[in-house]
Amino acid sequence: MDLKEIMNQTVFAVAGDTLNPEKYAYKIKHGLLEHGYTVHAVGKELSDFDSVPEEIDIIDLCINPVKGLELIKKCRKSFKCIVIQPGTESEELLSYLNEKNLPYIQGCLLVGLWLYAKE
Repeated sequence: MDLKEIMNQTVFAVAGDTLNPEKYAYKIKHGLLEHGYTVHAVGKELSDFDSVPEEIDIIDLCINPVKGLELIKKCRKSFKCIVIQPGTESEELLSYLNEKNLPYIQGCLLVGLWLYAKE
């Protein structure tokens, strides 16, 4: 998937500090909500992706790469793609995703909202 295809999805799970207005996860969560997307926050609000009460289209990692990798390894839910925000990548995370053949892109949902938001 590319960023445009990702922004055509509906249900996002954002991993990171979605309660602190200074953090990018907060900005991403609220930007998505303002544009009519369904958003579930993982990290500070829900403990993991399996706690999301519906199917997930996109997982957004806006969290320390060690914690992000831990969350992905525990995830049993299906999803279409993972977005790895700038600064949240690591060799271990990328190696794991490639090894498990999990779909991902390295990109920014704030840019996606600016370019391709639904509303």
